[in-house]
Formats: sequence, C-alpha cells, structure tokens
Amino acid sequence: MSGLPLYSAAEFRHRALNQIGAPLEHAWREHGDHILNPDSLLEVEGRKLKDAAVLIPVVEDGDDAKVILTQRTTRMRKHSGQIAFPGGGIDEGDLSPETAALREAQEEIGLDPSFVETVGRLPQYLAGTGFRIIPVLAVVQRGFTVVPNPDEVDSVFEVPLSFLMNPANHQRDSLPWQGIVRHFYVMPYGERRIWGITAGILRTLYERLYR
Repeated sequence: MSGLPLYSAAEFRHRALNQIGAPLEHAWREHGDHILNPDSLLEVEGRKLKDAAVLIPVVEDGDDAKVILTQRTTRMRKHSGQIAFPGGGIDEGDLSPETAALREAQEEIGLDPSFVETVGRLPQYLAGTGFRIIPVLAVVQRGFTVVPNPDEVDSVFEVPLSFLMNPANHQRDSLPWQGIVRHFYVMPYGERRIWGITAGILRTLYERLYR
C-alpha cells in the first residue's frame, strides 16, 4: 500500500490505478451481488442489454473522502426513488464510458467535469432491468457546485468513503422479483437506504480496492 491515509481520495486514486485481481472483462462474475444470484445472472447475460455508465465520484476531503450519491425522483420510469450514482445510457456520440459518465453527471447534478479526474473502472454490472453498467471511478476536487436536475434527481448527498467501505455496513436482504428470489446488499445510512444496483457496485468497489 502507499502509506497514505486509508480513506483519503489520494489513497483511493492509488488503489484505483493499481487494482489487483482478475482483468475487468472477466472479473464481474466474481464480485458484488452477482455472486449471490448465479441463476438470475445467467438469464440476464443472455438478454440484449443497453450499455450505460455511472460515475463513482470520490470527493477530496482530508483523511476521509466522501462519495456523492443521488436520490432519484419518484417520477423516473426505472429505479424511481432509489439511491443512485450519477449516470445513464451511453449515447452514440459518447467516445467512451468515461465521456458518458461525465456527461450524465453534469446533466443530472451540474457537476462540472473540470473538477473531475477519472482514475479507472470497476467490472461491469449486469442489471436485471436491462442495462450493462460500466462504473467509472473518479476523484473530485472541492469547489464544484451541485445543481440537481429536478426531472431526475430529488436530492444530492455525500457519504463518507470509510462508511461505505466498512463490510460491517454491508447487510444482505432478498425479495421476490419476476418469479425468482433476488438477493442484494443493503447499506442503511441514517434515513437513507442504499440498496440494489448501487449497493452492489459499492460492494464490488470494496472487494476490488479495500478488502
């Protein structure tokens, strides 16, 4: 390890750039809630999925960096009201998942890309709702202004990286969904309930960088 404070943005950058483990294109099966749902994963893998990207924005904040998350509006067609990373579909004009994630973050929460440094990716996440998601890791410098898009985002908030990377905060739950039982992670944070895709990606972040 680098000797930097464990949960600083600088240490996060170092770990993101020096990930240890299977190459990204092969590692996704071995992480997050994909491990918990092998049968449903096979079903999703066989479907035509829409490519999407999300930004995992880790904000420089001394020894305990913060992660920006959003609360989606209840008017959204998919994942309404849930906690999410800024992100969305990869458009034809997007040169890369990084381009898409930065564009979506600017559109959703007004995050100016000039404050953002992308530092890597996590393995893809296959969502039962029909998306192949590329999580883009990024370090964000303070000084940015958040302007939520009211059509998509009810609120924007920050959670300490140390909380999200503590496995003691990674609870498990399950629900019946489309005729099968779906297992997932839940990370309660105050009155917020981080679960589903977002918690699955955060669990993968822990497994790739902090376990």
